[in-house]
Amino acid sequence: MVSPLSALLLFLLLLLQTQNSFQEKRERMVKQSIEARGISDKAVLKAMRTVERHLFVPPDQVAYAYEDNPLPIGSGQTISQPYMVAYMTEVIRPKPHMKVLEIGTGNGYQAAVLAEIVQQVYTIEIIPELGESAARRLKQLGYENVEVKVGNGYHGWEEHAPFEAIVVTAAAEAVPPPLVAQLKEGGRMVIPVGPQNGTQTLLLLEKRKGKVTTQKLLPVLFVPFTGGDKK
Repeated sequence: MVSPLSALLLFLLLLLQTQNSFQEKRERMVKQSIEARGISDKAVLKAMRTVERHLFVPPDQVAYAYEDNPLPIGSGQTISQPYMVAYMTEVIRPKPHMKVLEIGTGNGYQAAVLAEIVQQVYTIEIIPELGESAARRLKQLGYENVEVKVGNGYHGWEEHAPFEAIVVTAAAEAVPPPLVAQLKEGGRMVIPVGPQNGTQTLLLLEKRKGKVTTQKLLPVLFVPFTGGDKK
């Protein structure tokens, strides 16, 4: 018969082996799918190596957590592929002092990556079950610098504006004017724009001297931005 102490030691050994396996997969993901494709910001790479993506996906998706693919998370939504998360994070040029708004919390993975780098993340999710679940998960994982709100991201989060950066993780048919208004002078916003049932374009907006410039980055395919301009 196995003693309670032996059983505990065996459990701890298996847990350590599992954690090491995830760490190896995460390192391989960063090297092969992110760094090899041009992401070079050291803070972004460190965040991608740190955040445990397998903790942000449903149990039946854990085996695929470190593959460079989007994965279903329920309610018709997905977690973005790791490369896209890293790319969008690098594009906003994150710095430790920054306050960042994210639209489309989903399961909280992008928010966690941002929170590893910047001072404060405000994130909005329109689907209550996803937003509430993400809030619990982020709190359990110790992300005290992330605040989650369930609501319509079209209107942003005016009471915490302006933001040094805004990251939108759902495709809008046009850039929401309230988000542009809440972008700080010198700030950057990354957002996919285009039709719901087709290829969209990832845009980078920069606000300089009250004017906004727009740059097309690359074709993408995101879930639709819901909510619109309704309160």
